Amino acid sequence: MAITERRATRPRSAPPKPPVKKGNRDSQLTAAVLFLIPASIGFIVFFASPALRGLYLSFTKYNLLRPPTFIGFDNYVAIATDPVFWNSLKVTLEYVVLNVGVQTIAALGLAVLMQRFTRSMIVRGVIMLPYLIANVIVALVWFWLCDYNLGIINAALDSFGIGKVGFFGNADIAMGTIAMVNVWRHLGYTALLLFAGLQAIPKDVYEAAEVDGAGEWRVFRSVTLPLLRPVLAFVLVVTVVGSFQIFDTIAVTTKGGPVDATRAINYYIYQRAFERLDFGYASALAVILMIILAGVALLQNKLLRANESDLER
Repeated sequence: MAITERRATRPRSAPPKPPVKKGNRDSQLTAAVLFLIPASIGFIVFFASPALRGLYLSFTKYNLLRPPTFIGFDNYVAIATDPVFWNSLKVTLEYVVLNVGVQTIAALGLAVLMQRFTRSMIVRGVIMLPYLIANVIVALVWFWLCDYNLGIINAALDSFGIGKVGFFGNADIAMGTIAMVNVWRHLGYTALLLFAGLQAIPKDVYEAAEVDGAGEWRVFRSVTLPLLRPVLAFVLVVTVVGSFQIFDTIAVTTKGGPVDATRAINYYIYQRAFERLDFGYASALAVILMIILAGVALLQNKLLRANESDLER
């Protein structure tokens, strides 16, 4: 009887896992390779090959009319003493600071309002509408709205006695105007990304903060922002990298003017390549821009600790 009870109380060992058949493993590997082939072809054709050719052309003198001539680092040396390049870099940084700063703060405020007051799908759809419109169309619409002579905005300002403003024609505010146009277009998309991050924060964290007597601002500063850091870091990396590549809004509105006030580095690359047919120099500019973007992204990830979350602590 004792032996029977001892056997009955002995813990049962877990059943052995069925062995994975070699045929199943091979079929899974084949399926994975088949799914990767289209993406790999696209990566090689549309990214890797152009990037490698651009890197090669950056060491050449090339104008489409003659074969590329290897000149070593001459293009990079010329860029180091090119005042137009340094001005375009300064203009681009000005745009990045305006666009990212205003867009991130406004999107964070909008996301918090959505989290607190409404989670309606209709509201989310309305917020996303500007992002669904092509950037060129958005730029043209705002260019017409802000036209000095015929624009509705200037007509309204004039009727209130404020006076007309040359939004795209004034060198002091042209880049700021372009930045606000792009803030208007991307605000909803950025806000929805941050809203998704807010949704992932557990409610019991807020309940614990309320029990401790923390106010709204203290909860936002000490709870919401730290727990939102990974999503916020992703948003900042995406918006900063995208802001450095501003081109279409400038191309259809100011074309780099007035007086080079909006000639961003991407537009300068376009001018050197397709207006002056200096593809070697333009390729060198593109390589420098790629290095800048990679460095900025790595620095952001390092400073913001994008791969860490306070929820795991």
